Amino acid sequence: MKIITTIAEMRSLSGSHRMQGKKLGFVPTMGFLHEGHLSLMGRARQENDIVVASIFVNPTQFGPKEDLDRYPRDAAGDQAKCETSGVDVLFMPQVSEMYPEKPDVFVAVEGVSEVLEGALRPGHFRGVATVVAKLFNIIQPHRAYFGQKDFQQCVVIKRMVAGLNLDVEVAVLPTVREQDGLAMSSRNSYLSAEERRVASTIWRALSEGERLFRIGQRDAVALQGAVRSILLQQPGISVDYVEIVDPDGLRSKAVVEDRTLILVAVRVGRTRLIDNLQFL
Repeated sequence: MKIITTIAEMRSLSGSHRMQGKKLGFVPTMGFLHEGHLSLMGRARQENDIVVASIFVNPTQFGPKEDLDRYPRDAAGDQAKCETSGVDVLFMPQVSEMYPEKPDVFVAVEGVSEVLEGALRPGHFRGVATVVAKLFNIIQPHRAYFGQKDFQQCVVIKRMVAGLNLDVEVAVLPTVREQDGLAMSSRNSYLSAEERRVASTIWRALSEGERLFRIGQRDAVALQGAVRSILLQQPGISVDYVEIVDPDGLRSKAVVEDRTLILVAVRVGRTRLIDNLQFL
């Protein structure tokens, strides 16, 4: 596995592979890798000639009171996991490489960035769209892989790719979960043993929403209320939102249909966790 830290070298190597007719699969991450990330790398390995992963904790997607400074990092462990997962090239730029000056050029994806996470984290998706656009431009992948846990992020990136006519296929893979259903996340490492137990309530609440849908409940308010009730009955959880939306435009739905999505954001102690479930 080759480790690259500069844009010039990464761009040169990607260009060389493309000139040889090789297909590039790309998995962007912020590091502290878990099985969810590795599943993306595994799929990329199956579908491409060259697999590129990136590890970059992007400062422009963090708000001033968020966890940029304490975001978990494990460079050596991440490198070993990437190599074991069949990654050919690991791009690990420093902030000064990606943003040599204070950023003044951004990508804004309107309509789907201002709701849900965007309403509570102003500027977050502007930072996400900007860094992903930069990485796509540097690496020039044929395919890029993302996890469904960050569903709104996936919608933003797909909309950006379409709007800017970027020549990359965006693949969204299912959320990888712990045995008790908790969605795998680098931020799970913040949780104490008790908080970790409490966090499993998120999947239990989503599963109750799915059960009600399967027995015929189609009223969005009723489903939201059932999910919210389970969350609020658990001491140690505070709820930021429980929303039911269409999966393409993230617009609120009054009646739940196939493919409708329920998204939740909660706080367990100091840790903010998100998850979702799609009614199929």
